[in-house]
Amino acid sequence: MKRHQTMEPPYIFHPGYAPLLVSIPHAGTFIPEALRARLTPAAQPVPDTDWHLAQLYDFAKALGASILLATHSRYVVDLNRPPDNQNLYPGQDTTGLCPVDTFDKEALYQDPADVPKAQEVEERKSIYWQPYHDQLLRELERLRSKFDQVVLWDAHSIRSVVPRFFVGRLPDMNLGTANGDSCASVLGNRLLSIGQASAYSTVLNGRFKGGYITRHYGQPSRGIDAVQLEMTQITYMNEEPPFAYRPDRAQDVKPCLKAFLLAALEHTGYRP
Repeated sequence: MKRHQTMEPPYIFHPGYAPLLVSIPHAGTFIPEALRARLTPAAQPVPDTDWHLAQLYDFAKALGASILLATHSRYVVDLNRPPDNQNLYPGQDTTGLCPVDTFDKEALYQDPADVPKAQEVEERKSIYWQPYHDQLLRELERLRSKFDQVVLWDAHSIRSVVPRFFVGRLPDMNLGTANGDSCASVLGNRLLSIGQASAYSTVLNGRFKGGYITRHYGQPSRGIDAVQLEMTQITYMNEEPPFAYRPDRAQDVKPCLKAFLLAALEHTGYRP
């Protein structure tokens, strides 16, 4: 496992006191040097990062939310993919557990022989994927020991136009509840109504229905509602390199995000 040894922890965790866990699995940018040396110039800037989400959701701590933030790039391992690398959108193009290309179909590895084989994939799962999910589960169990109902909010962002995955421009707010399996319909519909009442186009269970985290941990019958929000990056940043944060845009979209999280807390019966 020497090629993947790193001093960078796999995640940063902030424990909260309310029945809400915000997971941010794709905001990490760190890549171990040995791996970075194998990547193409197209991959080096990690363009498929969910940029600046920790900054965008900085208000969540004041609501009492726990925050779980990945540190490593999705190019190392994708924390929102199943450990068996099953395609969550059968028949549609997706990137895998250990991606081999960018969202623009550009190769990640300079040498095709460097594409990770089974043993390396298992190493990455053990070093990066498993610790994140272990912490996520521990925190959900801790919150459930204190509250009858909790919400897992899986926070994501993506360029507004990615032809590989969808035609045209995405709606601004893409809520996913695995078609209602990961979250009570009353909460999903409430979130949809909040988005539709905002200045941002909003859909529920459209192109994005929720990835592995939402689908695996969302168990409404056990008091755990899980929601994924895939929001367009144009709502809060520049989508072109160097992917700068836009405070002017962010200040406009934050009230909508805060309304989402307050609705999630209200759903649990908690009053901040």
